[in-house]
Amino acid sequence: MARSKSPNSPSDKNTFSLQAFQSEQWSPLPGSHKAAYPSSGSGKPLSSGSSITVSVLLRPKTPVDANTLGITRLSRAQYSARHGTSPAALKALLAFATAYSLTPAHDPARRVVTLTGTAANIQAAFQVSLLLLTGPDDDVFRVREGDIHLPDSLHGQVEAVLGLDNRPQATPKFRTAPGTVTKGIAKPRATNISFTPVQVAQLYGLPAGLSATGQTIALIELGGGYKAADIRAYFKSIGVPKPKVTAVSVDKGKNKPDGVNGADGEVMLDIEIAGAVASGAHIVVYFAPNTDQGFIDAIAIAVHDSKNNPSVISISWGGPESAWTAQATSALDAACQAAAALGITVLAASGDNGSTDGVTDGKQHVDFPASSPHVLACGGTKLNGSGATITSEVVWNEIAAKEGATGGGISVLFPQPTWQKGIAATKSGRGVPDVSGNADPATGYQVRVDGEALVIGGTSAVAPLWAGLLALSNARSRTTAGFLQPKLYADSATCRDIIIGNNGSFTAGPGWDACTGLGSPNVSNLFALLAPAKASKPTRAKKK
Repeated sequence: MARSKSPNSPSDKNTFSLQAFQSEQWSPLPGSHKAAYPSSGSGKPLSSGSSITVSVLLRPKTPVDANTLGITRLSRAQYSARHGTSPAALKALLAFATAYSLTPAHDPARRVVTLTGTAANIQAAFQVSLLLLTGPDDDVFRVREGDIHLPDSLHGQVEAVLGLDNRPQATPKFRTAPGTVTKGIAKPRATNISFTPVQVAQLYGLPAGLSATGQTIALIELGGGYKAADIRAYFKSIGVPKPKVTAVSVDKGKNKPDGVNGADGEVMLDIEIAGAVASGAHIVVYFAPNTDQGFIDAIAIAVHDSKNNPSVISISWGGPESAWTAQATSALDAACQAAAALGITVLAASGDNGSTDGVTDGKQHVDFPASSPHVLACGGTKLNGSGATITSEVVWNEIAAKEGATGGGISVLFPQPTWQKGIAATKSGRGVPDVSGNADPATGYQVRVDGEALVIGGTSAVAPLWAGLLALSNARSRTTAGFLQPKLYADSATCRDIIIGNNGSFTAGPGWDACTGLGSPNVSNLFALLAPAKASKPTRAKKK
């Protein structure tokens, strides 16, 4: 590992402390290497006095014991006491912040210290050069390339430094129904069929009239927004009580509708599916900037939100594993592991670009955070049915028509988890997805976005579908499903096995496969496993 002494020094009164850090050996923070942005040569330096806030993830007091996940669960107070910030790590970082004139703010449960300072001091503190770039959508953002450097006294104490580079990190996993587009609105083909979210859930065996009252579903959104008028009109149109929807700002992210061609389709799809399936649930939408810092902060804040107390977190954004730094994947996975320790289920869409995940290098790729072993990864099918009867269900693959396919494959970042040990195909790494559901836009979901009736699909529809089902199960059992992968893999009857189709490199077949995982939900068996009737009687929704 290359080592050097710090060549930079901000103007600071704490001369002795600054000199002490500068006298140390400095070396790259493992996993922090960032590839150059394609057009970084056209960037310009930041103003030295501009303000920047970064998130520093510190090591825990003690690591979480992975063997206890899904078996025991902690309260938030217990988690913070056992697995919060290491006092030694905090002490070292606060001294570093003082030396470089950075203002700290500490969140012990999340193990995060935000450091705010001038661009000059931030660049000096982490030995990076930052450039301002204008993206293809005229968005201005910062980029860095290469490694973040730290003095020896911080190595082993700091796990990640996020927010220096705030280029867009993820994309939403939704697709409008194929067909012509008029004034930006997708008009479905005459041959397409579509369903309301309730109809899809009923095809999978959901009884009518159940309520998720008392449950909170968290939605992570990295752009777009919702309008209250759309929510009122949509739920009235499908005959389901309108849910309570709350927006939470993370890192100055906002509920900011950006039009039908923007990310509003993702936000509304998530709200409308989760709220329709889990009638009575409180929907909390965490809006964050589309950066690795914003993404990770949104998940971690939702996990540790003692006010709204979500029991299920649904994520419909992601990107190929190759697009993430190792420190960012580790930090995001740590947030999902914390959720598992607290008894919170995290679900994520597996992607809409087949076995390549949209990467054009000729190799197979899976989407992250779906590939995290602490996330329930949700793949996609093409569903046909009438009433409560499924007439066919196959792997979603419309690649030939350039209309997407379910993501799935084998992770190159995460090893095979214990609950996939019996699956030969996952021997080389964590297999994606775990479960699936209707995702083909040609058999998509009827939704309302910015006053327009649309049909939308994609694996981002599957995450809130399963989130809604789990919220109902949680209400029924009066506990939370939490980290449920070991239970699902031990009882395959909870899913309808999908055995026809492929997503490019992988073909469906009996049992788990890298197209649809264990399969689509068999609700009666799922509830029997997670919420047996003897635990409590189902709560019936009040009539309107």
